Amino acid sequence: MNRFFFRGLIAILSISLISCQIKKEEPIKINKEKELPISKGDSIINKAIKAHGGELYDTANYSFVFRGNEYSLRNTENSYRYSVKRKIKDEIVEDILSNGLATRKVNGKDVTLDSKTKSRYSEALNSVIYFALLPYKLNDAAVNKKYKGEVTINKIAYHVVEVTFNQEGGGKDFEDQFYYWINKNSNTLDYLAYNYKVNNGGVRFRSSYNRRAVDGIIFQDYVNYKAEVGTPLSELPKLFEENKLKELSKIVTEDVQNLKSN
Repeated sequence: MNRFFFRGLIAILSISLISCQIKKEEPIKINKEKELPISKGDSIINKAIKAHGGELYDTANYSFVFRGNEYSLRNTENSYRYSVKRKIKDEIVEDILSNGLATRKVNGKDVTLDSKTKSRYSEALNSVIYFALLPYKLNDAAVNKKYKGEVTINKIAYHVVEVTFNQEGGGKDFEDQFYYWINKNSNTLDYLAYNYKVNNGGVRFRSSYNRRAVDGIIFQDYVNYKAEVGTPLSELPKLFEENKLKELSKIVTEDVQNLKSN
């Protein structure tokens, strides 16, 4: 019995050894998670960002003048710094927003701001930079994009993308709604519109003009129009074509300079 037992044991061990050798020779299979398909809205915005500057935005370092004040922006891989300088009487006031931290300097010296003032000026600074760099910031984590179809404006075909924001990370104006009209041929952002809730609400439509590339990044100006409160954003292109929108102002960025090339 012992002889047969040991023979059986040796046979089992031999089979196990062969099995292990076979398993070692087999390629290791890794179960990779399937990447979710990108939405059409995301795809169109990605093409627009590429058309306006793409990866150059990630290390952009520019200055420009807006409504008489000097703005600057500097992006790096993991940080940003925005600033605006204003001359108030005999003082130079500089507001700075760096990675979410707002500070102020008066004639080069740090000053203390109360939280309300700090919030107001940092939001205003962020807003100017945001619009100057469109469509770059439309891939932020708090941004939701939804494809709304195609329309024709002045005989040119456009993709329409609606943008809304999550409450977390969407700022105080997270309830605002935006529409972007992206040129189907050039992938450029030609028109935008938004409705806002603060100060009893409002509806705005912007038409781009004076588009120019400054060392690879596109800057453009806008004519800013007003529509009646409650007007659906989808109806604004038709009202624009029919000259039924009231012009309020022009959004002009002047003297744009690439500081990295200086």
